[in-house]
Amino acid sequence: MNTDQIKGAAKEVAGKVQQKTGEAIDSPEQQAKGMARQVEGNVQKNYGDAKENIKDTTR
Repeated sequence: MNTDQIKGAAKEVAGKVQQKTGEAIDSPEQQAKGMARQVEGNVQKNYGDAKENIKDTTR
């Protein structure tokens, strides 16, 4: 596991929390920011996964 995978997963969780908080307080802006953060986290996590796969393949 590398730092991109960890940071990406953390961003996904934080984005989900932000989105749900936005829903609870009826704030479309916070919901959108939360969704964007989840996407950002997912991209970073997938990048980390790809790095791990390359690393494993080259061994």
